[in-house]
Amino acid sequence: MSSAVRHVVPEETTAATPAIAKKQSVFSDYMQLFKVRVTSLIVMTAWTGYYMGSAKSGVSSVSAGLFHALLGIGLTSAGAAALNEAFEHNVDARMRRTRNRPIPAHRMRLAEGFAAGALATIAGPLYLAYTTNVLTAVLAFATAVTYLALYTPLKKISPIATLVGAFPGAMPPLLGWTAIRGKVEIEALVLFTIVFIWQFPHFQAIAWMYRDDYEAGGIKMLPVVDKEGRSVVRQMLSYSSALIPVSLLPAGLQMSGKVYLIGALLLGIAFLYFSYRLARTKLPTTAPESRKFARRLLQASILYLPLLFALMMINVLRS
Repeated sequence: MSSAVRHVVPEETTAATPAIAKKQSVFSDYMQLFKVRVTSLIVMTAWTGYYMGSAKSGVSSVSAGLFHALLGIGLTSAGAAALNEAFEHNVDARMRRTRNRPIPAHRMRLAEGFAAGALATIAGPLYLAYTTNVLTAVLAFATAVTYLALYTPLKKISPIATLVGAFPGAMPPLLGWTAIRGKVEIEALVLFTIVFIWQFPHFQAIAWMYRDDYEAGGIKMLPVVDKEGRSVVRQMLSYSSALIPVSLLPAGLQMSGKVYLIGALLLGIAFLYFSYRLARTKLPTTAPESRKFARRLLQASILYLPLLFALMMINVLRS
């Protein structure tokens, strides 16, 4: 079909086609720079925090406040992601899965990546301070700083980077909560803890799948350091198991009802099963056949969190 269209396009439109393609390429590069897919998940979890906080406040969750909160949090997240790519462009160039990012592929200048990232990272908290509240702005900025100043350099030093990175990674639902409530409360900490624990099997599954890439990039993720995989599977099983009782806390705190309680229990057991499937292979992280089990665990983790939060929001108990 594209060939037929190309043959009937007038001459002047055909001449303009390269310019259009270039614009699309620039747009795609910025989508990669800002890690839009990851940022979308962050915004989704922030929305959950806002929604649950609004239920406790007894106000509508659909408001200008929601838009402002998600835009500010999304900007901050996108900016931190762009700065991370700028800081790590040499590492990205050595890894097959990241070498085609705009900076290591030389489609974007390093200075441009830094400028775009810095602008978004500063604009996000300022926007939150003006439209939402100062607490959320300060927490969002601190989250970005922790991610960039601690997690990013630690990845090249020790597997403890995963633990450090889990703190900023778990902040979005707490930020959503403070955006509507204006304070940190026990319910927000529960949401934070759910995401915090979920990250360990999620990121270890990624690191297991791409351990050769991480090794080439000099990133000390646990599957790279622990080639036998014993520490990795212990961590996966421990955190997947801990996630089950923690995920039930929203029902105990009267945030959600019995439907959520049953659903969270079933989701937690299913998630643990995929960790167990990888663990029972007893394969080292260097074994290619083990990666299909790591991929299944990753897929399960990607489904788990949105389903859990969607169920929580559907079965919310309003004050």
